[in-house]
Amino acid sequence: MKVNRFFDEIQGNFGFGCMRLPMKDEKVDYDEFIRMADAFIDAGFNYFDTAHGYINGQSETAIRDCIAKRYDRSRFLLTDKLTDPYFKKQEDIRPFFEQQLAWCGVDYFDFYLMHAQDKNIYRKFTKCNAYETALELKKEGKIRHFGISFHDKADVLDMILTEHPEIEIVQIQFNYVDYEDASVESRKVYEVCEKHNKPVIVMEPVKGGSLVNLPADADKILRDLKGGSNASYAIRFAASFPNMAMVLSGMSNMDQMLDNLGAMKDFRPLDETEMDAVNRVCAIFKSLNLIPCTSCRYCIEENECPRGLRIPDMFAALNSYEAFHNWNSEFYYNNVLVGGGHGKASDCIQCGKCEKVCPQHLPIRELLKDVARAFEKSEQ
Repeated sequence: MKVNRFFDEIQGNFGFGCMRLPMKDEKVDYDEFIRMADAFIDAGFNYFDTAHGYINGQSETAIRDCIAKRYDRSRFLLTDKLTDPYFKKQEDIRPFFEQQLAWCGVDYFDFYLMHAQDKNIYRKFTKCNAYETALELKKEGKIRHFGISFHDKADVLDMILTEHPEIEIVQIQFNYVDYEDASVESRKVYEVCEKHNKPVIVMEPVKGGSLVNLPADADKILRDLKGGSNASYAIRFAASFPNMAMVLSGMSNMDQMLDNLGAMKDFRPLDETEMDAVNRVCAIFKSLNLIPCTSCRYCIEENECPRGLRIPDMFAALNSYEAFHNWNSEFYYNNVLVGGGHGKASDCIQCGKCEKVCPQHLPIRELLKDVARAFEKSEQ
């Protein structure tokens, strides 16, 4: 395994994103998480990523119980984040930060990121002196490295990095579908990082799982390569760019862990044939005009829907219906989501609270109307 060329303490270029941990009865499945974490560390990797909003706070406490209590602190690196909903003024930041340390069971964070920065959230962080407060915590040794995670256009990132050259690392959404997408600007955002000489952490390399379960014609292109899994090509695509310090994967079972480890333990960039195949898959994917939801669940976990709608699951059902044209999606919507008491898409009261926290800036209210048109035909 190659030494990380940006940070000596990072082993390899693959990280464990703890936003989609294995679950059992709406609780993190500790037994499975321990198996996965042990396999990850045994393979020589050491970078874990969390935030307080992940799994309604369970991600941080699961890290405490399954990793921090079981491993010497020198065996793992931990990243946490300062997230918009959890502070209103500068005086709130330190108490929240100290609580995060306690929730995670650690005395310091190796990396601490200003979370989900876009133009509007950045204004709040600036008003509350959040960047300055984090840098004070770094001087005190409670943060080893300071950075941001970012969800906006390239010009906004350029502004932030110009105003804050002290930023050491930038976490961005980056995958082969979003690479040239005008709404995400993955390529342009990455190039801004290069311009400012900032190493990059990749989030959503498989776009919330969308690049795993591909339409049949796209799936066949990757299968004909007779190499790795669909996920492995997506992760290796993201890791193939020179300024990538780390690619995160939000794994939720041991099979995903083993598959990702197989691709990244002895990492090699995509070759010309593989890159051509990925580009053809991307063209097919884009032709479907699917909802670019990554299932981050911010819309329902950081900002509870007044009607209890399972918005990401509804979008996933519609995307599956559009991509595969099978009956399973309609059955899932009517029997699992609506039948499970989670409400119908047409129950949306148009409050817009979900749109304010969506990192993808999706027109969720209008998209829910599309869901209703697809699955609630008998009621129209």
